Amino acid sequence: MNLQMIRRLYATNEALHRRLWASIEQLSDEQFVQEVPYSIGSVRNHMVHLASVDQRWLSRVARLPLPDRLRYEDYPTKAAARDVWEEAQALVRGVLATLNEVHLTRTLTFDIQRPASPQPITATVAVWQVLLHVLNHNTDHRAQVLRLLHDFGAPTFEQDWIIHWWEAGR
Repeated sequence: MNLQMIRRLYATNEALHRRLWASIEQLSDEQFVQEVPYSIGSVRNHMVHLASVDQRWLSRVARLPLPDRLRYEDYPTKAAARDVWEEAQALVRGVLATLNEVHLTRTLTFDIQRPASPQPITATVAVWQVLLHVLNHNTDHRAQVLRLLHDFGAPTFEQDWIIHWWEAGR
């Protein structure tokens, strides 16, 4: 895994999320916060969750203080949620700009509280593994949001990365 590849993957992730936000803009504010009985609920919850996860993991990578988890109810509108997502993306871009190849192999150790376990688990992973985890997590939630958008009748799109790269290269 090299840094150039990581940066390209993150640029693709951000581009696909910007397309997602364009589709989200087609929703009413009521649809945006409407609870759904799957995963973490509303479109708003997914997008705030993604911003929170990106902030927390990239803060770990940069060895910054760990921010608190964002609370969904603090972002009642698309604009408020979009603003916090933009802040998270600025942090992501900033952290990626400071990394070098050596940073990718550096290890991080932290505690994880698993729902099925009463005790936290101490995990040690390489920075590149954390960065790929965040990308995978983003893809998973983007797919869930695309399904919710479809159910609301909003436009959706192919999120296959190879299609994005092919279209970008035309």
